[in-house]
Amino acid sequence: MSSTESRQLRHTALDALHRELGATMTDFAGWDMPLRYGSERDEHIAVRTKAGLFDLSHMGEITVTGPGAAALLNFALVGNIASVGVGRARYTMICRADGGILDDLIVYRLAETEYMVVANASNAQVVLDALTERAAGFDAEVRDDRDAYALIAVQGPEAPGILKSLTDADLDGLKYYAGLPGTVAGVPALIARTGYTGEDGFELFVKPEHAVELWQALTGAGKDAGLVPCGLSCRDTLRLEAGMPLYGHELSTSLTPFDAGLGRVVKFEKDGDFVGREALAAAAERAGQNPPRVLVGLIAEGRRVPRAGYAVVAGGEVIGEVTSGAPSPTLGKPVAIAYVDAAHAAPGTAGVGVDIRGSHEPYEVVALPFYKRQK
Repeated sequence: MSSTESRQLRHTALDALHRELGATMTDFAGWDMPLRYGSERDEHIAVRTKAGLFDLSHMGEITVTGPGAAALLNFALVGNIASVGVGRARYTMICRADGGILDDLIVYRLAETEYMVVANASNAQVVLDALTERAAGFDAEVRDDRDAYALIAVQGPEAPGILKSLTDADLDGLKYYAGLPGTVAGVPALIARTGYTGEDGFELFVKPEHAVELWQALTGAGKDAGLVPCGLSCRDTLRLEAGMPLYGHELSTSLTPFDAGLGRVVKFEKDGDFVGREALAAAAERAGQNPPRVLVGLIAEGRRVPRAGYAVVAGGEVIGEVTSGAPSPTLGKPVAIAYVDAAHAAPGTAGVGVDIRGSHEPYEVVALPFYKRQK
């Protein structure tokens, strides 16, 4: 990479620290991000069995405030955001008028008339532009807060104990998909019980100038509990095992939430119109009668790893396409998420394979997720 290209990448507040830790860095959506610090398999297993520490400061925070904030978000997004209680969060999507998914989001209601929308790094500008455009006529302000936050996640079964040692906040009372303001190691933070790993854990939104201090405090508190720094590579295998969709893989503008098997996020019963309502109603009807392709899990019988874009085959015919694939450290086998024709989507369907460089490798069709933690 030339120095000019390198300069164009954005850096998080933890950039120097990642380099000190020997991280392998990569360009992710225009950000220079840690891919791994050592073995991605070891990082993955640490999150499943102990705890992992992630820098997610590339995510896009957008604040929506004002008396009309709830009404704007109900119009702009497919979910019923007005029904989210203060201190709670909701997974939702923003769609185009034709029903195509622009991004999947988490929306936190911070106060009666204040929300924080968290978009994927690759789509943050698209989401910001769409919300700003859709705000016309609403008594609400849309603010780009991407530079106002660093985001650090601690995920895994030991995460609650590690965080408890650094905060007086009521973590036991903090439900999944809820957030509360507090201090962690003396640093003011929004403490959210959310994550993208399939494990219990927390995401901590703090000012960028506090990020290094917080990371070091968490590292110290987690030392005896097996906490390790984790990169984006293991975050991908963790979310894959948990059956969580990734924008640009399982989700795109050419798919509606119903195509992705996530029609439950679309709330037709909410008050008023919303962008995409008509197209999504038609998509819901199509999905109910004759779904084109269905999102399924595939587990390899052999050792060859499927990748996004590989064809799924049966009886010599192409019946679908892999959207994500990787070796699964938890299962000890390669796994994939794929869209396949409905006729081949039932778990246990025989004769399904993946075309890996001309060889049809046998795969077992399973329901997602591949992994579910014991509560």
